[in-house]
Amino acid sequence: MTTTETGSRDPDALVRRAGKRADTRKDQHFLVDDRVLDRIPEYATDAGVDLSHVLEIGAGPGALTDRLLATAEKVTAIERDPEFAAHLREEFADEVAAERLTVVEGDALDIDLPDFTASISNLPYGASSEIAFRLLPEQRPLILMFQQEFAERMAADPATDDYGRLSVTAGHYADVEVIETVPPEAFDPQPRVTSALVRTTPRTPDYTVPSDDFFMDFLKAVFTQRRKTMRNAVRNTAHISGLGDPDAVVEAADEDLMSARAGKLTPADFATLATLAYEVGQPEA
Repeated sequence: MTTTETGSRDPDALVRRAGKRADTRKDQHFLVDDRVLDRIPEYATDAGVDLSHVLEIGAGPGALTDRLLATAEKVTAIERDPEFAAHLREEFADEVAAERLTVVEGDALDIDLPDFTASISNLPYGASSEIAFRLLPEQRPLILMFQQEFAERMAADPATDDYGRLSVTAGHYADVEVIETVPPEAFDPQPRVTSALVRTTPRTPDYTVPSDDFFMDFLKAVFTQRRKTMRNAVRNTAHISGLGDPDAVVEAADEDLMSARAGKLTPADFATLATLAYEVGQPEA
């Protein structure tokens, strides 16, 4: 057990004390740049995020955990690697004893998540999409590390090159902004790509949909044919959207929407079409 002051632990020393190197086959790339680590909690405090209970996913050797404990009232760290989970309990034994840190050993996609006020995490890239879309519906502020390409697609505006299903889906739950790009040199071992921090702020969209699940299925369907007009996309993807009568949707929809391609429509346009599809397209129960 170390008595180092929380918030000042050296990331490289934490990796050494963990006694285990990162396994890139498991998407383990540890953030070891002190400057980036120090800035991450500031992005939360600058936005007035409630840090009374922070959820960290993929804590690894604990460099970000250390910074979060210096700012948050309580942290729950989820770590699927048993050796790193054991290291976290030993390294932060004082915080565990004070019930300021709870270490949960398991896969964030499988376990029950605790109630949390915000999630701040350096996510494993291979599971980052699935984890993000488990967290977004919780309607809590998020600061998450992704591959830069993924982050820019999350935050993209309509009619831009990066705009797609990911942009509409993320924007359904939150305002999304890329707040910092992070070079490979900030990690050990270095990934082959540039990374980026994303901050999401929960919001209620300025449109309504009949069902979040149906809306997501509808988006998934039409974006598989994003180069086709919506008329063809709706007709050709009923096996994905679950529509029993896609032709009824095409006939009832506004011609301008049916003539457009998915990448040109706004989230509100998709909501209009999804609502119409739900009403007249005979979706599966």
